[in-house]
Amino acid sequence: MRSNRTRPAGLVALAFVFVLTASVGALAQNQAQTVPNGQALKIQGIVIDRKPDWFRVRDTSNVETVVVLTPATTVRTHRKGIFGGGKPYAATYILRGLRLQVEGVGNAEGQLVANLVKFDEQDLRTAQALQQTDEMTRENQARIAAEEKARQEETKKLAGQLAENQALTAQAQASADAANARAEEAKKAADRANNRINGLNDYDPVRSWTIYFKAGSAVLSLAEKQRIDAGVGWVRSQPNTNGWFVSIVGFADTSGNTAYNRGLSERRANAVIGYLVAKHNMPLTRLIQPFGYGESKPVADNRTAAGRAKNRRVEIQILANKGIEGTD
Repeated sequence: MRSNRTRPAGLVALAFVFVLTASVGALAQNQAQTVPNGQALKIQGIVIDRKPDWFRVRDTSNVETVVVLTPATTVRTHRKGIFGGGKPYAATYILRGLRLQVEGVGNAEGQLVANLVKFDEQDLRTAQALQQTDEMTRENQARIAAEEKARQEETKKLAGQLAENQALTAQAQASADAANARAEEAKKAADRANNRINGLNDYDPVRSWTIYFKAGSAVLSLAEKQRIDAGVGWVRSQPNTNGWFVSIVGFADTSGNTAYNRGLSERRANAVIGYLVAKHNMPLTRLIQPFGYGESKPVADNRTAAGRAKNRRVEIQILANKGIEGTD
């Protein structure tokens, strides 16, 4: 049975996926469902855990069900129209964060053995984008660690060369002037190299936008989407964006508890990321790792409605990397 719900392209799915990062106390309220042996059952929800032969689904009531895959399981998209057939997919397309429906029968372990798994292709693209974001985050962290290690090794090497030059100067006073000149030149080269390496973690702000949300919501309104569209249009009109990156940080007011607000701010940041990826094909390599500050760093007084409205926000900032641009 196909759901009649409506939602912005993939954003509601992203909001449900990133609720997985909420506090341990919130997760403790989830209920595990035991399916009676031989009972037919239909469920729908979000994939929160994926293993080779099974996955776990959480529905809107926070009830979790373990679904077992077999060679006989059919995986396809929802049927469209009276005569339209669903598009078949391999079971490997069932990803963490995918919204889907399952029809099957309970087994002796209380699990649901799937006969049919159905989903929308838009939800599949959203889950794939999330998986790619996770992979790019890990790659970026590894790249930054490698760059830091290279910087330290280069600094150590240059320091050793400078010490050697100083030792030669002390041993041969007759060639002191020449040794000093070489040492000065080596120091200048070290400064240039260090400035270049250090610039990889040094950014200059270019321009920023603030996107606002309703209370307790991580869903982008039409007006805020248009603000993002206008910002993208401005960036694309610039003659040289080499070394430009995007920082996306979420915030919340003080309406909920601290753990909830932290998760809500992260979902808001990822809602903006999902829209930029899905609508404007933003390369994930241009994204600085997103973050959610929760209720910290308010820009207005949380004791007033107007102040809280200003604090329910995501800040999008365009930054120019000095190292890539080649500036000091």
